Amino acid sequence: MDDAAGDTGADRGEARRKAAARPPAEGHEKPRPAKLVDRVFDQLIERIRSGNYAPDSRLPGEHELAAMLGVSRPVVRDALARLRDQGLVYARQGAGTFVAAAATPASHLAYSPVKTIADIQRCYEFRLTIEPAAAFFAATRRDEAALQKIAAALADLREATSHQLHRTDADFVFHRAVTEAANNHYYTASIEALKPHIAVGMHLHGLSLMGPRQMLESVYEEHAAIHRAIAEGRPDLARDRMRQHLEGSRDRLFEGRVLDLSF
Repeated sequence: MDDAAGDTGADRGEARRKAAARPPAEGHEKPRPAKLVDRVFDQLIERIRSGNYAPDSRLPGEHELAAMLGVSRPVVRDALARLRDQGLVYARQGAGTFVAAAATPASHLAYSPVKTIADIQRCYEFRLTIEPAAAFFAATRRDEAALQKIAAALADLREATSHQLHRTDADFVFHRAVTEAANNHYYTASIEALKPHIAVGMHLHGLSLMGPRQMLESVYEEHAAIHRAIAEGRPDLARDRMRQHLEGSRDRLFEGRVLDLSF
């Protein structure tokens, strides 16, 4: 009987076991568990579509995402590759991974444009019903990425204040970042729909601050106090600080004389 005839099923089974025990060839990583990659992929999609990561904003790095989501970096890398393949994120050489505009559905929420001074007051009233609550939940649910966004906007406000300027863009980004930190897309969608309306009030409020330097400083400190309360995980204080800031902005703009909106 020759060697071929002696190749039994047991021999073939032993060969398969030995092949499985060998480490993968160089350049071929062991596949990650599909369900784990799916979970990370789904979590990132949810964060993008809920507004936590806005279009063209930079995602946290692989190391930070792995720590946040409780997985390994290779799992995060596979999930990001899938997002890129579907056109939901894009990479910038040396800068990281960014959210594609197509990843976030256009919001159908819209409000009538600001036409009168009374509309600006109404906008403040509405903001006072949602933003203090968003700050409360931001202090409860914030993560490191959310805190970094708030801190970055605060740094821009600090820089502008040092030059006696008021930047409405940085001001809005700060308030939007607070709503994102609350991890509730209804807050984020509402403030995004209000963006042009808020811009009108912020512009006029900024003009009212162009007097003594201490007015700009005090407004910066209001923002800094909100950030501290959120970073320290103090929800009641964060809610109160946001309310005080919005009321202060409204009162400075209207010089303490709000309009009677009764019919």
